[in-house]
Amino acid sequence: MNELENFRTVNPYSLKGNLLKMLNSEWMLITAGKPEAFNTMTASWGGFGVLWRKPVATIYIRPQRHTYSFVENSQVFTLSFFGDNHRDALNFCGSKSGRDFDKPKETGLTPVLTPAKGIAFNQARLVIECKKLYADDIDPANFLNSSIEDEVYPQRDFHRFYIAEILDCYELSPR
Repeated sequence: MNELENFRTVNPYSLKGNLLKMLNSEWMLITAGKPEAFNTMTASWGGFGVLWRKPVATIYIRPQRHTYSFVENSQVFTLSFFGDNHRDALNFCGSKSGRDFDKPKETGLTPVLTPAKGIAFNQARLVIECKKLYADDIDPANFLNSSIEDEVYPQRDFHRFYIAEILDCYELSPR
């Protein structure tokens, strides 16, 4: 597996763009594992901020997702953002399971290794490399608005959330 050759390191505090818009309408791929065994999934839930004096990302994964076990068993994961020309790949990665499909092969995405040994994709325009700091499960007893539980969790399959330090950010270098 190649490394991030076409990318340049960017300070997380100088990222350009609206991260809320990127999450909500552009989506991202959450990827974890090792070069010989990894999985990726499309996500549009998450957050970015500062916690414990560190730049952090927060992601949410339901336990039945194949990517869940990879994130659980890895210290590092990546968040990859793409342009509109990869919408079909993101749709595929969000609707098909890595248990049944080789997502990179099916989508044409090329996996690359990050400096902290995370897996990202060569076609991404932005990669955020993260190291897990904290994990917990959403507890239905703590909902202050009961309609969220009924609307989002009719199967009662509550997400696990991970707060992770942003180690580095990588933008695709201009050609």
